[in-house]
Amino acid sequence: MKVLLLKDVKGLGKAGDIKEVADGYGRNYLMPKGLIALATPAEIKKAAELKEAAKKRGEKIAKEARTLADRVAATELTLKAKVGEQHRLYGSITGADIAEALSRQLGQPIDKRKVELEEPIKHLGTFKVKVHLATGVEPEVTVNVEPE
Repeated sequence: MKVLLLKDVKGLGKAGDIKEVADGYGRNYLMPKGLIALATPAEIKKAAELKEAAKKRGEKIAKEARTLADRVAATELTLKAKVGEQHRLYGSITGADIAEALSRQLGQPIDKRKVELEEPIKHLGTFKVKVHLATGVEPEVTVNVEPE
C-alpha cells in the first residue's frame, strides 16, 4: 500500500514522505492514529505545497534568528551581585537572570531555556554564554559580573 505520511513515524519516515507499507500495518495501525493518508495525486500535491510552505517559514525564521544573533553577539551585559569573601557571590547568576537582562537590553524577549549555561555563575569576572536561537545559530553574549 502506497501512503503519504502526515506526521513523523519513527522507523518509517518524516511527514510528507511517500512510503510503501504493508496493507495491515497501514490499515490497522497507521490510519486509525491519523499518521497516514493514501497516496493519491491530490494528497501528493497537497503534501508538496505544505512542504514548500514549511520551507519558506523555516527560511524566514532562520533569517530573523541570524539578525538577532548579530545583535546578541555584539551585546555585553553587566550584572551586579552581592559579593562575599574570595569574590564569591551571595547566590548566583542563572540563565534566567541573563535572559532577563538580555531581553531588557535588546527590547526583544529571550526565553530563559535558550540560554545555555552549564552551571550558575558564582564568581566575579567575565564569561561567554551561548544563546541558542535556532538550529545552527548560537551566538555568544559577554556577561560581566561585578560587585554591587
